[in-house]
Amino acid sequence: MPTPIHSAPEPRWGTVQDAANYFALSVDTIRRMISRGDIDARRFGPKLIRVDLASIEAAGRPLQYRGGVS
Repeated sequence: MPTPIHSAPEPRWGTVQDAANYFALSVDTIRRMISRGDIDARRFGPKLIRVDLASIEAAGRPLQYRGGVS
């Protein structure tokens, strides 16, 4: 059986709340990461959002603050 050229992690979908609990982050932080495009999320209905938990793991430590006053 041939091996894949690159092995992208299989998406593991969870709710925004699941992602926040699993990674010990706030729901607002998860939503900000989605807005910035740091993690992958999909809308499965008018209000149903699912987050790819593997994309959070791939992003590394997601708590680095990008905003702020210079």
